[in-house]
Amino acid sequence: MSDDIIATAAEALEAEALPRLREVHTDATEDCGAATVLPPALRKPAESKSPARWAYERLIHYIKRFEDGLEPGEEVAMAMTGGHSGVLRIGGLGYFDPDIVTFYGTDPSGAKTQLIQHVTQLSVILRALPRPRPETPPERIGFRLARELEEDEADKADAADEEGAPQGPDAAAETS
Repeated sequence: MSDDIIATAAEALEAEALPRLREVHTDATEDCGAATVLPPALRKPAESKSPARWAYERLIHYIKRFEDGLEPGEEVAMAMTGGHSGVLRIGGLGYFDPDIVTFYGTDPSGAKTQLIQHVTQLSVILRALPRPRPETPPERIGFRLARELEEDEADKADAADEEGAPQGPDAAAETS
């Protein structure tokens, strides 16, 4: 008997639609993402999300992974490719369905900055910059964003579990 796994047509189609992450680097010691376990939000089919939400979730993943490799004296910043907008020290990230992603932060002079970007024009360079106040702990926005995303997924799962439960003041748990 063969040990090959046989998938139904539905399982094969689902597997084809699920997001995949693949990276290859010239440095064999570089983390290529092969061992990276994607967070639950990124394991769901992209078709169930708006382009803005999908871009937002993947940006969080990349920012968090980038921050994992930073030195204690560094923080993440970004620059937009193809323009002269300069560098933005990332202080926040958001999206507006169906197709807008926005970045909040400060520019090199410390001025409050917000970049609003259509997902079809999204092209970001992440950069490690020295922290402006080395005496304070580093601000790791990627970790905070990832935690918020995980909490959002947990809230959705809880809501789905409660959807079929009896509602209202007279609702009682079933007993057998």
